[in-house]
Amino acid sequence: MKFSPATLFPLLLAAGSSAAPSQNSPRQTKPPTVYLAGDSTMARTNSPHNGWGEYLSKYLTISVVNKAISGRSARSFTNEGRFSEIERLVVPNDIVIISFGHNDGSSPNSANDNGRSACPGTGNEVCRSGKTGETVYTYNHYLQTAGRALIAKGAKVVFSSQTPKNLWQNGQWSGNYEPPRFVPYAAQAARNVGNGASFVDHYQAVTKTYQRLGSQKVNTFYPVDYTHTSPEGADVIAQAFAQAVSRDLNGTTAVKPYLRNPVPNVFN
Repeated sequence: MKFSPATLFPLLLAAGSSAAPSQNSPRQTKPPTVYLAGDSTMARTNSPHNGWGEYLSKYLTISVVNKAISGRSARSFTNEGRFSEIERLVVPNDIVIISFGHNDGSSPNSANDNGRSACPGTGNEVCRSGKTGETVYTYNHYLQTAGRALIAKGAKVVFSSQTPKNLWQNGQWSGNYEPPRFVPYAAQAARNVGNGASFVDHYQAVTKTYQRLGSQKVNTFYPVDYTHTSPEGADVIAQAFAQAVSRDLNGTTAVKPYLRNPVPNVFN
């Protein structure tokens, strides 16, 4: 059968429209997911308090999966396989925010070792649990090992310093003192891990927020003790994190492109 040019041209157009897309055509990419690893100050907890990780999704345009667990430290989170669980879940370009410090102090050498305390130091120091004989590593070792494993899977890691306790206890401002040692330790972990890792000084951001809000308001955030916040307080702490990311308070993080506008403004 012979085709005239007038007949052949529409056939060629139809064939072209059903061809496979060019390698140069844009591909749709799945938005990243944010995973959270931390303790009770980040985790979903029971009333009358809650962790700030439960409110972070309000200030982001991507989904947040809160894997933080009450009572955990970098050591116990590692030993329970919780970092490994997140490592199995992440796909390239996902973001993991890691925040520990409230349960990482004390000494593992005691016969009463609670299974959470890290070995003192920031390097390759090693301790032995006085209770189980387990080899115990430093806070930085646990964070950096987890960070490198997650980055090897293609994720981006944000080390967020621990949040402060109530800095207005008994109506007296205590925010001018040096922060706990795990705050600079987390910053060092980010530097040591290098490419793919970043740091947010959440402690500093919340300190600035609490100073701005004043004693009366901040004390309402702590209905039970000086560490665990009410839902309202947890929400404010999540806002402080978002604002710190927006301002590049400690450098740009992988979270910044996914901040929801308007970004909160809770500290000066």
